[in-house]
Amino acid sequence: MPADASPWPDLPAVAEFLYEEAALLDDWKLPEWHALFAPDGWYLVPNTFGDPYAPVEQSLYIIADDPHHVSERVKRLMKRSAHAEQPRSVTHRLIGNVRILGRDSAEMRVQSSFITHRTSQGVTDSFFGRHEYRLVLLAGALRIREKRTLLRTGSLRPQGRLSLIV
Repeated sequence: MPADASPWPDLPAVAEFLYEEAALLDDWKLPEWHALFAPDGWYLVPNTFGDPYAPVEQSLYIIADDPHHVSERVKRLMKRSAHAEQPRSVTHRLIGNVRILGRDSAEMRVQSSFITHRTSQGVTDSFFGRHEYRLVLLAGALRIREKRTLLRTGSLRPQGRLSLIV
């Protein structure tokens, strides 16, 4: 490999990875979405006030799923007993402004803007903000070590609940 060659994919390939993630979530393919995570992958949604980068042990998070809890969230949402998602929400995610913020030999930092529209029980809500990713290469494929979703709605009202994966 030439000295200036990087094992990391370029911006269009990274954007395609994020679009695929959004499509899996919209199609309710949650086990396939979970497979995009590295074994040590976290899913974080900080509260809409305070420091969004505070350690999870020291701050209130809307969602702070370690690898075990990401897996359990997927299992729970796939069950018919997940009452908050029965019938399942219809979602449509828009991903844009994908940027590579940095990379080193261990991981790549990526950011994107998002809007997630959800229709459930005749009510449509919109969630918007920024996703921040720490991506790793495992067996030559991108995987999510951390997905941090920063909601910009100010609060969850009028939505009031967050039963889906933003």
